[in-house]
Amino acid sequence: METEMPPESVGSSPPTARVAVTPEAADLLRRLRADHDQPLMFHQSGGCCDGSAPMCYTQGTLLIGSADVLLGELDAGTPEPIPVWISAAQFAYWSHTHITIDVVPGRGAGFSIEGPTGHRFIIRSRVFTEGETSRMVPVVRGGVPS
Repeated sequence: METEMPPESVGSSPPTARVAVTPEAADLLRRLRADHDQPLMFHQSGGCCDGSAPMCYTQGTLLIGSADVLLGELDAGTPEPIPVWISAAQFAYWSHTHITIDVVPGRGAGFSIEGPTGHRFIIRSRVFTEGETSRMVPVVRGGVPS
């Protein structure tokens, strides 16, 4: 799992991760990966259906376009990393924000595959520190670095 770096970490520190996952969300992702027997992905929704909920899909269910931005890949203990995408328009609002994917009891109104489990993915966010911002790497848009 990607972990957050303390704000005082500077110098030769690794690049700043834009996205992370809680242990509870990682547990659910491992179950979903096993149940669906397919790699997973997230797309941070832009306000339709379920507000700004992170939507989890099996890879290939939602097609990624040239305007989508890859925030990062989660290591949730699944056989492969889980990419987290966001639309370019949403990224314009969230580019200064670290996103942590978490899970809570309840059911969302969207199309995310965790719906039948009685849980829903949510995001927790915070603004990056100046030190973190200085260690950002270029994002990938629709499969192409920018």
